[in-house]
Amino acid sequence: MRTRVLIVDDHSGFRGVARLLLEGGDFDVVGEAADGPEAVALADELTPRLVLLDVHLPGADGFAVARQLAALPCAPAVVLVSSRPVSDLWRRVAESPAAGFLTKEELSGDAIRELVEG
Repeated sequence: MRTRVLIVDDHSGFRGVARLLLEGGDFDVVGEAADGPEAVALADELTPRLVLLDVHLPGADGFAVARQLAALPCAPAVVLVSSRPVSDLWRRVAESPAAGFLTKEELSGDAIRELVEG
């Protein structure tokens, strides 16, 4: 069974690339969001198993959105992504309810699966 994923990033180009990578790796992208409020609403409506969530979003950062997602009745696993290295964000990543963190360059189906299932 393919894992249902919601992609959240304010750059449509990245969302498109992430969609291609994930759909080629046994993931079913059920939606895309460009900001935090849209992400929480779609996650509540679509009940994805996984949310790929950019750390830097307009209006609310990904860490705040991750906490809101964790409070949903059907809380998805969250993988945070950023173009910045984890060394810049490690403390906030460690304190978040996210399953893990990947740089956008590291993004792949295998890397996500390892974080979520491993």
